[in-house]
Amino acid sequence: MPSNTDLARSIFGRILLAILLTLLAGGVLADSYERAISAARLGRTAELTSLLQRGIDPDTIDPESNSLLILAAREGHADTVSAILQFRPDLSYRNLAGDSALMLAALKGDAEIVDALLGAGAPIEHDGWTPLMYAAFEGHLAIVERLLKGGANVNALAPNGANALMFAARNGHLAVVRRLLATKVDLHQATDRGFTAESWAAESGNSDIAELIRAERAKRPAPEPAIRIEVR
Repeated sequence: MPSNTDLARSIFGRILLAILLTLLAGGVLADSYERAISAARLGRTAELTSLLQRGIDPDTIDPESNSLLILAAREGHADTVSAILQFRPDLSYRNLAGDSALMLAALKGDAEIVDALLGAGAPIEHDGWTPLMYAAFEGHLAIVERLLKGGANVNALAPNGANALMFAARNGHLAVVRRLLATKVDLHQATDRGFTAESWAAESGNSDIAELIRAERAKRPAPEPAIRIEVR
């Protein structure tokens, strides 16, 4: 797995190339680059396919570090996403914000694009925010189902220490909470501010969800206490 430094260097390298191409005013290469970026963003599938067939790199990125695949997925262009996938782009690529094409499709609740990306082998797990967290955050139950079927880890943690259940509980997404409670999600996990799924739901005014989590917690065996070793 590449380190964060290697990842940053790779992205910055792509950005520098993108900037160089945009500076080649009037050049054929620069024109093709700009057309590819625009076609991906606007969903002009036939034009983008032609450019890719003529040799445009399917992993081309814009100056903001978004790949063609990310642009098409973010804007909801399912046909364009499918076309780009035919040219085997890097499905694991994430922009400088940490977002992949699958993450943005999950955030939008776009089932057609999520299915296309999962079918092509887009990774579900990685460090930081995950597609499952994004789907749970927005309450997209159908996407949560797809990601769980694909093996998403319900106990993966965001940088603030929250798992997918905690985001769904905070934002009041009852159906998603019910679905995640049917898994082995950790009900005792706490954020860096000390909130559990139950307390975060209560703090956000979602008392029904807090009670549901409390009831589920009562059914489960108490977690084993951590072993503390003191060296004197």
